[in-house]
Amino acid sequence: MAREAGELITQANAKARFVRISPYKVREVCALIKGKQIDEARRVLAFTPKAASHEISKVLESAVANAEHNFQIPQEELFVKNAWADEGLTIKRGRARAQGRYYRIRKRTSHINLVLERLPEAIEAQARPARRRPRAERAEAEPKEETQRKPRKKSAADKEKEGE
Repeated sequence: MAREAGELITQANAKARFVRISPYKVREVCALIKGKQIDEARRVLAFTPKAASHEISKVLESAVANAEHNFQIPQEELFVKNAWADEGLTIKRGRARAQGRYYRIRKRTSHINLVLERLPEAIEAQARPARRRPRAERAEAEPKEETQRKPRKKSAADKEKEGE
């Protein structure tokens, strides 16, 4: 998909493929950082006692570097929009078992994906015009029309009060 010349880029992504952790284990850690700002996501990953947190933190740092280098988005303006893990190649191994049987061992891999997006407040700040007219100038330029309010309908309780 081609981007227009003046279009504001708000997303950056990174991925790690064939990571030797099962996708189920990676998804648990991905759920912890979804929707968090970058500093908070780093803290969560640093104190999560799972092997996948180390791999995801490397992908997070790569995505932040992509955003800063490719799109000039400062890391303070980023948050984790989406994080997911897809199933990669499964390596098949085996082990000898009792009575001549063979036991299959599946060593699963994951593809970790992270999408970072600019915070909505940062987008609004960048899209705003550089200078606004002072309030006094705007009031003089655009006189307000006086609007009359319609009288509200009287309820049964109001009619009783008037009759007393």
